[in-house]
Amino acid sequence: MELKLINEQGKAATTLKASDALFGREYNEALVHQIVVAYQANARAGNRAQKDRGEVSHTTKKPWRQKGTGRARAGMSSSPIWRGGGRIFPNRPDENFSQKVNRKMYRAGLAAILSQLAREDRLAVVENFSVESPKTKVLAQKIKSMGLESVLVITDNLDENLYLSSRNLHNILVLEVAETDPISLVRFRNVLLTKGAVAKMEEMLG
Repeated sequence: MELKLINEQGKAATTLKASDALFGREYNEALVHQIVVAYQANARAGNRAQKDRGEVSHTTKKPWRQKGTGRARAGMSSSPIWRGGGRIFPNRPDENFSQKVNRKMYRAGLAAILSQLAREDRLAVVENFSVESPKTKVLAQKIKSMGLESVLVITDNLDENLYLSSRNLHNILVLEVAETDPISLVRFRNVLLTKGAVAKMEEMLG
């Protein structure tokens, strides 16, 4: 599979020979859907719970004195019979949303996404990707000069400058090869890989 190698201005300079197993795989929509849903499900905490009278945020002060008001006795406002009080038997479901995906299936799904991106001309390769200073403006300008807007950058070596300059930009995400996930791959309009990242990906997934 030939991947487009672009320069600093975003123009296609040459091509890079890449693994057909990783970038030339047939698109399998059902598999891609399965790994995307599983990845999102595995990120769920599953710790929702109702609160009992000891957990609700209330003062423990007695609302009014015990005798002489004519009202019913009350000890504190977190009592279950009060509005806004705790539940007597709170629901604490033991929920587990995790879905098992075989390693081979996960790798095949990532390869299917990368192959489809390459076919749609949304995936490009650069020699290396770095910025001189940890400034958001510098990175934003660099991406704009390449003619890109929404972009996922996958690098083989994430330096501090690149990490710091990218973390406040909602349309740019910089990841290392090992951190690549299906959600990020399908979320962004374009994917930019460094040459070293392509080699690492072929070693890991190919």
